[in-house]
Formats: sequence, structure tokens, C-alpha cells
Amino acid sequence: MLIEPRPTTDPEIATLVVAQQRELREADGGLDGQVTVTHDDIRYLAVVDAGRAVACGGIQELDPRTGELKRMYVRPAYRGRGIARQLLAALEDLAFRQGYAELRLETGSYLPVAIGLYTSCGYAPIPVYGEYVDNPYSRCFAKRLPVAA
Repeated sequence: MLIEPRPTTDPEIATLVVAQQRELREADGGLDGQVTVTHDDIRYLAVVDAGRAVACGGIQELDPRTGELKRMYVRPAYRGRGIARQLLAALEDLAFRQGYAELRLETGSYLPVAIGLYTSCGYAPIPVYGEYVDNPYSRCFAKRLPVAA
């Protein structure tokens, strides 16, 4: 498998994001307060297998020193293979190369597998921030990135 950058306009990224949003709606059981905000300035990475994007994730700038992890998703048929962990490491490297000192993320309280992935990769809980403040189901995490030498 290959991890490669993709533009926000890539049709395979769009397909993966739609699938992610559909799964989130199913997982949250129609909870109130769930709002999906689409951003055009996300830098995406895609995991490609046999020429097809099977996973994606992106980094969006919150401020010049802080990036936010967005749209992490692995197609169901590809889960359990460590792809999310590899993609997360590649996204952290991308964030580091963009000069970010910290990477933040938001996930839902109803997604224990996602929370487990993030905490096992060194992300610590932080107060809810930004567009997530009014969402009672949001759980936010952050990880300090290595300092460039």
C-alpha cells in the first residue's frame, strides 16, 4: 500500500468523506448537535491499494503552530490491518513538515475505537475547542509534535 497526497477536489477523497459522514451519522444514532463543517483548505493523504483509495485523512491549519486532524477514515473492508495507525503517523509527519508544534483532533464520545487509536498513539484529552464547543458529544485530543532540529 502507498500513502500519497491528494487534493481536496479528488473524487476518491470525496467518496471517502461521504462514506465517513454516513458512518458517523449511523454511529451517533442521530444525536442533536452534530454538524459537519466542510473545509477546502485541508491537505489530504490517501492510502492507496491496487490503484484505489481505501483510507484518507487530512490536516487543516488552526493557527501557524497548530494543525487539526480531519476526516480520518478507513473503508470497513480494510480495517484491522493497521492502516489507520500508519496513516496517522504519515499525517503527523505532514503536520511536522508544515511546521506545526501541535496536532489536535475532535472525535465523538460514541467512537471508542477512534478514541483508543488516538490515545494509544500519544494523544491526550484537551478541553473542547472551536466549532466543537457546543457539541456535548465532542471529545478533543492533542499531541505535541517533535521540535525540528
